[in-house]
Amino acid sequence: MAPTAELPSAPTLPRIKVLHVITRFQAGAGGNTLLTALGMDPQRYEVWIAGVPGGELWAPARAAGVHTLELRGFRHTLTPLDALVLWRLVRLIRRQRFTVVHTHSAKGGFLGRTAARLCRTPVVVHTIHGFSFHPGQSGPRRAFYRRLERSTRRFTDAFLAVSPRVARQAVEERLAPPGRVQVVPSAVDLDRIPRRFAPAARRMLGAPHPTALIGTVGRIDTQKAPLDFVRMAAAVHVDHPDTAFVMIGDGPLDEEVRRLAARLGLDLVLTGRRPDASWLTAGLDVFVVTSLHEGLGRALTEALAAARPVVATAVNGVPDLVQHGSTGLLVAPSDPLSAARAVGWLLDHPCEAARMGEQGRRRARAGFAPQAMCAAVDACYQDLLGLPPARPGSP
Repeated sequence: MAPTAELPSAPTLPRIKVLHVITRFQAGAGGNTLLTALGMDPQRYEVWIAGVPGGELWAPARAAGVHTLELRGFRHTLTPLDALVLWRLVRLIRRQRFTVVHTHSAKGGFLGRTAARLCRTPVVVHTIHGFSFHPGQSGPRRAFYRRLERSTRRFTDAFLAVSPRVARQAVEERLAPPGRVQVVPSAVDLDRIPRRFAPAARRMLGAPHPTALIGTVGRIDTQKAPLDFVRMAAAVHVDHPDTAFVMIGDGPLDEEVRRLAARLGLDLVLTGRRPDASWLTAGLDVFVVTSLHEGLGRALTEALAAARPVVATAVNGVPDLVQHGSTGLLVAPSDPLSAARAVGWLLDHPCEAARMGEQGRRRARAGFAPQAMCAAVDACYQDLLGLPPARPGSP
């Protein structure tokens, strides 16, 4: 065999073209999608992302070399312009001839899978990050969104879910067929998250060290139940006056949160959206989730990875991550007084709180690395395309 140095150059082999279609390219599902796009082998895959304009992740995606398309007219909710968005997706898929269309979220999943069907795309994958409704919700909105997602079930070759309970609920709601859902935990960028309490983050948030700092991270909207966080904070402050409270994020309920905090006499800091939110989380004494529905909770995973004691509502995939009494405390949704009692218990039992934080850190860092998530997605694509599994030690 001739030495490698004497071989002529090899031709450039065609790559597998993948299009991700997502609604909001930000926060949980958006961050998961970006990590997936960046973590795939660039010699094997050419990755594109299309979605609603204006998300916070478009710039870093472009800077990393991902092909991006912010679709004009694409909105978070259904509008008559969606017919135009569907046409633009069809035109994009036909022009670029994608081998895989991978969709995310309810509306992105509906439009992306419909466009892929019209274009006869060979492989269609849908990731279920959460639900556009919560189990206690009823009425026409829930029924409509379920019908919307069910209508594209037959267009889908594989379903991925971010947690076992999310997978189970998808089958129970008939959004995915039995036996067709694979659990792929939603990864976080662990290298950017401190492994323990960060005093510098505490100082950045403006709370003196002796004061217990309770906080949350996320979009301030109905799903996250931010008013329940305010009511919880007011109840905690009664029995633990040496406490401070912070909400990291922004959203349409900002002013309602401020008004309720003022009415309850609560000194609450709202930082607005922060690109360093995952680092700031490491400055909290207790991290709280009050969501009404939550696929898994990216900010929750980041808090656990920083060894923060957590209190979270037992919704959707959250109990897959937070085991009551082991990696945190679970409470019922829409029950701020129960959340306040759980936060108070952690403040009164600092040794047990630290133990839960450490166990949560081990849980998050063992199961939510981007490499594991991307390897699972890669294996899914290869299986659907009939390719052999990657050899051990290959990229």
